[in-house]
Amino acid sequence: MKKFLAGALLSVSALTLAACGGEEESGKLVVGASNVPHAEILEQAKPLLEEQGIELTIETYQDYVLPNQDLDSGDLDANFFQHIPYFEGQKEEFGYDFVNAGGIHIEPIGLYSKKYGSIEELPEGATILMSNSVADHGRVLAMLEAQGLIKLAEGIDKTTAEVTDIVENPKNIEFDANYEAALLVQLYENEEGDAVLINSNYALDAGLNPMEDSIAIEDSESPYVNIIAVKAGDEDKKEIKALVDVLHSKEIQDFIVEEWGGSVVPVK
Repeated sequence: MKKFLAGALLSVSALTLAACGGEEESGKLVVGASNVPHAEILEQAKPLLEEQGIELTIETYQDYVLPNQDLDSGDLDANFFQHIPYFEGQKEEFGYDFVNAGGIHIEPIGLYSKKYGSIEELPEGATILMSNSVADHGRVLAMLEAQGLIKLAEGIDKTTAEVTDIVENPKNIEFDANYEAALLVQLYENEEGDAVLINSNYALDAGLNPMEDSIAIEDSESPYVNIIAVKAGDEDKKEIKALVDVLHSKEIQDFIVEEWGGSVVPVK
């Protein structure tokens, strides 16, 4: 009888400890991200999330397709690599049931050239290489219009502008949009074309400084905010809310400013 009671007491104690352990277990969060700056920003967020009992795992990606596929399949809890127009385009094209859980920063897109030191130096008939991502076309064309290189048709939605919407092109610039975004840095290094439009995450990952190395760059008023994307309904999970709050914190925003000096601009 004593043995039975002792065993019962041990079983109850074990269950109690297991229950207590369960309460203390940290929440887990798996987030997919581009190497730079997204994964580096998330690394800074890790200890802040740990203080709230949340264990952050970062999965890095080199492309713009797999992070959304993996979010959709459930391999990720969230991803952090894309701006809003690309996000909306992916949802429309693939039927993803995703929502924007919060905007974090802007990465100004830049024009780079090994051959010319300024946008004014681009010659008649110069060729500009750009991404085949349609979501970026309006963005880069609007930037080049702001720089005075081209003029787009009046009244169009510039976020969806295409080369065919150019109505004034004084230098008869040729636009070649047949390249994966990840290859543009290599094309620049190989001196392909006269200038190359490169997304800042790829430029930074290759050791370029967008503020110093580009011959033209998007201003900080860009609507192309990089976001935390999640499946619809997950935006209200405590771990996701904590992640966004941490990324909006003064500590993380100060890190972004100090680390990239304007090449990456924090937003709230």
